[in-house]
Amino acid sequence: MSTSTPGSLPGHIAIVMDGNGRWAKKRFLPRLAGHKRGVSTLKRLIQTCLDRQIGVLSVFAFSSENWSRPEQEVSGIFDLLVLSLQGELPDLIANGIRLHFVGDRRGLSETVQSVLADAECGSAGNTRMILNVCLNYGGRWDIAQAAEGLAQRGEAITEAALDKALALAHVPDPDLLIRTGGELRVSNFLLWQMAYSELYFTDALWPEFDEAELDKALAFFAGRERRFGKTPEQVAGSAAAHVSASTPAASARKAA
Repeated sequence: MSTSTPGSLPGHIAIVMDGNGRWAKKRFLPRLAGHKRGVSTLKRLIQTCLDRQIGVLSVFAFSSENWSRPEQEVSGIFDLLVLSLQGELPDLIANGIRLHFVGDRRGLSETVQSVLADAECGSAGNTRMILNVCLNYGGRWDIAQAAEGLAQRGEAITEAALDKALALAHVPDPDLLIRTGGELRVSNFLLWQMAYSELYFTDALWPEFDEAELDKALAFFAGRERRFGKTPEQVAGSAAAHVSASTPAASARKAA
């Protein structure tokens, strides 16, 4: 479930990076120029999340529905992905980031698959932050592939079993979902995992999403009361117990 504690930052942030094309159109630029600017935005945001000590960042880079876009745009996106990974991977590794590429790789070219595998292998020992790049991913696909895998192994399809078979089973569920671009939907992203995520929508287009915009989302999250089915009174009691257990006197009792 959640990795956050009362009053803390989210342990896991998920982002639908929407608005690259509209950003480019407003400036009479080709859509691919918006995607290039979006990569620069992601690079800055990763550093900001490191500075804020966010443990997990999951970004929706290319959905299973995005194949319906113009062929030139799709090929340009994957060319940009390969070039960006080859250029940025040394810095990502040096910064302690572990990369996971989440989604159905069967539809990707051998070149793309090889680059993804090399990036995952090269960063496998890092522990400072996990970066999940969701690529050819859909929430419905994720649930279906998990159920299919359980069925093929002859295992019972239970809630707990499905949870462990999902593509993001290696990280806790997102505490906070951010969607840029002004749309008010989740667009088939992490449908299972977002059961208790706080949802933050902003009109800022993805290339415009900077450190100040992230801090607005974090302030929104800090103001939320996360109950997970409990009453407000129970949450308040748990928070009081957490504070009490963290006092120097409590620590001294444990040490004794």
